[in-house]
Amino acid sequence: MAETGESKKEETDYKRLHSFPLIRHTDMPEEMRVETMELCVTACEKFATNNESAAKMIKESMDKKFGSSWHVVIGEGFGFEVTHEVKNLLYMFFGGSLAVCVWKCS
Repeated sequence: MAETGESKKEETDYKRLHSFPLIRHTDMPEEMRVETMELCVTACEKFATNNESAAKMIKESMDKKFGSSWHVVIGEGFGFEVTHEVKNLLYMFFGGSLAVCVWKCS
């Protein structure tokens, strides 16, 4: 039982160490990338236990700011292959293992 407590403590410490946003891939212009990254971090912190609400918040904000047809996927352990408009894709990690993919297609 002590081992289980230790492993949970290590996992919590690991997530705390990697709580910064880590961009894995993007082709967005600098200004759009920074705004999108901040929006993703805000949504993931606000809706820490509800990925669907966080994705909805990001999508609606991106639609208002940069035009319609934005899509958002948030979760752990997923793969993807998408067709997107050039300079409109962001794939990042936040809070350890939480991945966020934001893209626009016409």
